[in-house]
Amino acid sequence: MSAEDILSQPQPPPDERVAYGADPHQFLEVRLPRTKRPHSVLLNIHGGYWRAKYDLAHAGHLCQALRSAGVATFNIEYRRVGNTGGGWPGTFEDIRAAYRFIQQEHSRFHLDLDKLVVMGHSAGGQLALCLAAHETSLHRAISLAGVVDLKKAFALHLSNDAVAEFLGGKPDTVPEHYREADPMELSIPEARQWLFHGSEDDTVPPQFSRDYVALKKKAGESVQLLEIPHAGHFDLIDPASDAFKQVTSTVLTAVARHD
Repeated sequence: MSAEDILSQPQPPPDERVAYGADPHQFLEVRLPRTKRPHSVLLNIHGGYWRAKYDLAHAGHLCQALRSAGVATFNIEYRRVGNTGGGWPGTFEDIRAAYRFIQQEHSRFHLDLDKLVVMGHSAGGQLALCLAAHETSLHRAISLAGVVDLKKAFALHLSNDAVAEFLGGKPDTVPEHYREADPMELSIPEARQWLFHGSEDDTVPPQFSRDYVALKKKAGESVQLLEIPHAGHFDLIDPASDAFKQVTSTVLTAVARHD
């Protein structure tokens, strides 16, 4: 399925939409499985190079599929570049607020917080790993074709300098933002990490995930690369793709762990 197909398909309706903040963009779409409580949990962070023109709608399909596999899914919307308060640090503050909302309200949704994983696609992969670095209570994070090296993304001018828009400047003008946001710069000693990347990804180069995993293994972090042959950028979030079967399997493995 093409990017256009993924982005344009009607979204399956969620069970509920709940606010985790006062801004119109601070909400979660909730999908609860019809399985025995308490539920394992996925917090999903959509991509779109952190820009307001891309919202959470295209991620409804993967959340519906994982709900059908028995996982409670929370699809996060957040302020993005172009929204008031979007960009760094507001975008990331929203992700943290949504995560903490789930922790505080877990009994309301009958959730098992010991079986929680955060997953993000593309720019959402950066946000998922960044969350794992800043929230030590998070023990499982999955990046799907993640923009996990912000300095390299800046150097390659990915998506018309999206990184500079997101962080508010270049690495030499706002170095503190890169230190705070770039997964390559951050230590993630408490979380197991799974990085998926399609070998044919022409939106975020597969080398990003390869280099990240190599670096983090040297640092002693628990990290695994799952490179999918012949898969493109959007295959990883397309429930009809073979790649998504591997994503689903890994999510179910992650939420089943207790380490």
